[in-house]
Amino acid sequence: MLAYLGLGLSMGLSAGISPGPLLALVISASVRSGLAGGLRVALAPFVTDLPIILLAVLLAGSLPPEALRWVGTVGGLVVIWMGIEAVRSARDAALPEGVGDRDDSRRELWRGVAVNALNPHPYLFWATVGGPALVSGYRVSPWYVLAFLAPFYLVLVGSKMIVAWVVSRRAGGLSLDWYRRVLVGCGVLMMMMGAVLIWQMWRGA
Repeated sequence: MLAYLGLGLSMGLSAGISPGPLLALVISASVRSGLAGGLRVALAPFVTDLPIILLAVLLAGSLPPEALRWVGTVGGLVVIWMGIEAVRSARDAALPEGVGDRDDSRRELWRGVAVNALNPHPYLFWATVGGPALVSGYRVSPWYVLAFLAPFYLVLVGSKMIVAWVVSRRAGGLSLDWYRRVLVGCGVLMMMMGAVLIWQMWRGA
């Protein structure tokens, strides 16, 4: 069981702090909507991952590579579009007050859900690493499944929450010009991540 705990912790930390579309969105949401917005994006895996796990375990092995390639392409285009939206919104952006507008922070959750649902990396992870680990662990005991999933999501979501907290605190001390520059930077980063996703899919990475 210790091996499953270690695997969950290491994989969760890697997924939580690795550069990617969801982490970029956590940063931009924390700047744009305050801590509440960043935390909602960080929670997106709790909304999206159960169907992703089921699909990956049941279907991914039989899906042709072309299907995953097009899922990744659509996901990359969505991330690029969100990056463009962030850059455009920076022109008239005002400094956030407190934790951000409630409606804006709620919208951040659904942005995070869209990005994570269309990101091919969770599908690939659960199809190649997570899914086989769950199946082999369940054959021994359901507790092995819990030993893998609990630390994985604790560290995955927790690390992104920490990033949201740090960024939101720093955002409060930004001038308006620097606030807008950070938004532009996050938007450019998201466009780059979207382009990388598309490139990876068509390079077969």
